[in-house]
Amino acid sequence: MTGKCYLVGAGPGDPGLITVKGRECLEKADVLIYDALSSGVFLRWVPEGCEKIYAGKRAKEHAIPQEGINALIVEKAQEGKIVVRLKGGDPMIFGRGGEEAAELAEAGVPFEIVPGISSAIGGAAYAGIPVTHRDHCSQLTLFTGHEDPTKDETSLDYRKLAEADGTKVFLMGVSRLPDITAALMEHGADKETPIALVRWATTGRQWTIEGTLETIATLVEKKGFTSPAVAVIGNVVKERAKINWFEKRPLFGKRIVVTRTREQAGELSARLLELGADVVELPTIRVDPPVYPDEFAQLVADVHTYDWVVFTSPNGVEKFFEAFYSAYSDARSFGKPRIAAIGPSTAKKIAEYRFTTDLLPEKFVAEGLVKAFKKEHIESQTVLWVKAEETRDVIFDELMKQGAIVDKCIAYRTVPETDDPTGAVELLKEEGAEVVTFTSASTVENFFKLGLTWPDGCQAASIGPVTSKALRAAGQEPVIEAARSDIESLVKAIRKACGG
Repeated sequence: MTGKCYLVGAGPGDPGLITVKGRECLEKADVLIYDALSSGVFLRWVPEGCEKIYAGKRAKEHAIPQEGINALIVEKAQEGKIVVRLKGGDPMIFGRGGEEAAELAEAGVPFEIVPGISSAIGGAAYAGIPVTHRDHCSQLTLFTGHEDPTKDETSLDYRKLAEADGTKVFLMGVSRLPDITAALMEHGADKETPIALVRWATTGRQWTIEGTLETIATLVEKKGFTSPAVAVIGNVVKERAKINWFEKRPLFGKRIVVTRTREQAGELSARLLELGADVVELPTIRVDPPVYPDEFAQLVADVHTYDWVVFTSPNGVEKFFEAFYSAYSDARSFGKPRIAAIGPSTAKKIAEYRFTTDLLPEKFVAEGLVKAFKKEHIESQTVLWVKAEETRDVIFDELMKQGAIVDKCIAYRTVPETDDPTGAVELLKEEGAEVVTFTSASTVENFFKLGLTWPDGCQAASIGPVTSKALRAAGQEPVIEAARSDIESLVKAIRKACGG
């Protein structure tokens, strides 16, 4: 019954820095055990039904003690499951991956180690600091600033560290920074040696401060700089003035909340991340099967009898074709219907199934689609409307007025999302945000059902007039509204509003 465990390095924070093999492991996981430094984006890559267990550790806060994590990965693998232990950075660089691997080996559980990019290197690079450079050094020394608290004395030889040539990088040492810098200077390190600290490296929350061995501890206290952070010591820090690239992106430092379903969040999150935003995924809705799945399946099976099929969301497209290919193995069984889509995102999803959209409105809302149909002369034609249970009846009512015969094909229900595996709600409560995005009326309604106090100085961003109407009904003015009801226009509007 024994399964297998993969000890996977998630990288320093940017989800794009995980290895190809690391993502492949996530995509086949039965159980995901993840820590607090891993991006919430990774949770979208696991299969539906994967058991997700938070085992995060931040400074003095431990969701599960290390001994418990060791026992858990063994237990789950011995149940015959594929277990992915996702750890920030690289699991074998001050990550206790060696202890977990030893526990698996002792229990006779097969395992693999999938290295990740350490913040020691990746964090420095995102701050514009090369840890080696021909003009400065050809040597790199790594050490930890957070040793086992049960040890009577340090195992670090500060004399050797002070005397070592080249760049020195230490992790997890912000709380001990005054002691570390003092010990290095005491053992001969030049007090004018440049040092940079990078907090939440490679994410939109990244914060870098610079100083010298003599001044950095005072700067940290003055600025309220805290962990998690990586420290880089050496003349390579001077290169940051020329090659600081990441912190110059247009939305850098702006916390933007994405409220779409976890499955749909990817496109919007990716666009915002690319522009440097600190993206917080807080899904307020999820997609559940329809109340009457047999009725839905029968309507899908009869698709070839209709003149038109109307799709008004990517979710509807996905659920429709899942059911279609369960009933048929040949795409030609779709038959003669022409296809209408409410907007480009829906048309893009249709194209993924190798079907062409015949009708796309100028305005990507129900009213726009109804207007477009007026040119098609659909009197006495049959229309299958693939929809969510809660959708407005504008399309049904107006197409019936045009003389069409419309059947409602309820493909899914939108229900409140109650799971918050990344702690996004608490983060929003404690630290606020610059922008909260809304891409449907249902995301608005369910966001406000969370009972959160609207963050000070935060702007509501709406994908279009229907969503804006829902925001106003909830008492929140949409400061940002997309010119066209699609993701591209929403991102452009956010960028303009945030000065990017």
